[in-house]
Amino acid sequence: MRLAGAGARSRRAAEPSEPEREEATEAARHEHSHTERHEHSHAEHHPAHDYKHMKEKFANELGHLPLPAWAIAAIVVVVLVLVACCIFCLFKKCFAKKKKPKKVRERKTGRRKKEKEGEGEGGEKEGEVKKPGEEEEKEQEKLGRLEFSLDYNFTDAQLIVGILQAQDLAAMDMGGTSDPYVKVYLLPDKKKKYETKVQRKNLCPVFNETFIFKIPYAELGGKTLMLQVFDFDRFSKHDMIGEIKIPMNSVDLGQPLQQWRDVESGEKEEQEKLGDICISLRYVPTAGKLTVNIMEAKNLKKMDVGGLSDPYVKIILQQNGKRIKKKKTTVKKNTLNPYFNESFSFEVPFEQIQKVQVVITVLDYDKLGSNDPIGKTFMGYGATGVGLRHWSEMLSNPRRPVAQWHTLLPEEEVEAALKAKPR
Repeated sequence: MRLAGAGARSRRAAEPSEPEREEATEAARHEHSHTERHEHSHAEHHPAHDYKHMKEKFANELGHLPLPAWAIAAIVVVVLVLVACCIFCLFKKCFAKKKKPKKVRERKTGRRKKEKEGEGEGGEKEGEVKKPGEEEEKEQEKLGRLEFSLDYNFTDAQLIVGILQAQDLAAMDMGGTSDPYVKVYLLPDKKKKYETKVQRKNLCPVFNETFIFKIPYAELGGKTLMLQVFDFDRFSKHDMIGEIKIPMNSVDLGQPLQQWRDVESGEKEEQEKLGDICISLRYVPTAGKLTVNIMEAKNLKKMDVGGLSDPYVKIILQQNGKRIKKKKTTVKKNTLNPYFNESFSFEVPFEQIQKVQVVITVLDYDKLGSNDPIGKTFMGYGATGVGLRHWSEMLSNPRRPVAQWHTLLPEEEVEAALKAKPR
């Protein structure tokens, strides 16, 4: 009995009571539901939680870095730029159209031009009527007309060229006019060149000037007479209006010839290098004494058959086109770089010094024939560029020699500048 009672008590103590079992069951259910709700809510808010967590982690990491904020920002910007460049390059490589090589484009352009020209020629052949505008354009391209005369003196072996007048010359100046003159010479030697006087602001100038070339009749057939019309410009290179070429073998010189011809567009001839000359000027106002020292020359044009020259210098003092005094240096044999160092003095009163011109001509001495001019320059009244600057520097430094290099110019160009009145 005692044993049975003790076993019963021990079983009752081991087994929980009914209320305790219910409370334990409810607690387990509550814990299970809470776990499910927590898992459910965790599943629902997981991405935001991860982003927030990563952001906080990144901020913490940045905070621990030893770099300042501006350096981090700069690194981020550089990375973004590199990424953008990579994307742009990939896009250009994959999607952009490749440009054709330049040579191919030029060839295609040339073909198109030829095709257009062919179409234009075809249209004209088919009898298409030209538009009035095209005729007007052709009329505008006209450069004018020139009247000249030709005659040959068989007794004295002289070709006589007359430049009479011109009409409707092209306007080369801003004011709608030109300052024309005509250059006359024979090809191919160009030894003798003549020029007419400059006619100011005149598109229909009258020249009435005659020029003579001494040449045997037997040699005349191989020559070409050149008549070039220029517009004189005081401050820059003279512009060519046009030219007329007359092969002498096509002209009957048995009787005098006088005719009009259209001026045609000509190629601009390159300026021939004639050499340079060094000149020293000195003026003493109280004594009225002008001293010109011809020092040296260099790179002179070859005038002789052997490729050398026999140069000397001629100095002319003139006023209003009238020669006052002329002097010349000694001849230096067989050289293109002569050294002279020869001085010449001229009496020029102070009140006249602004009105005179010193004309320097370098010539090649020839025993048998005439001395050929190599080049020319001038200083004083009416000079421009280096000539004007040298003269002004001499006047502003009285009693002191002032040296200057001058580039030699063609004789006809300097003569035209001397004849022209300063504007």
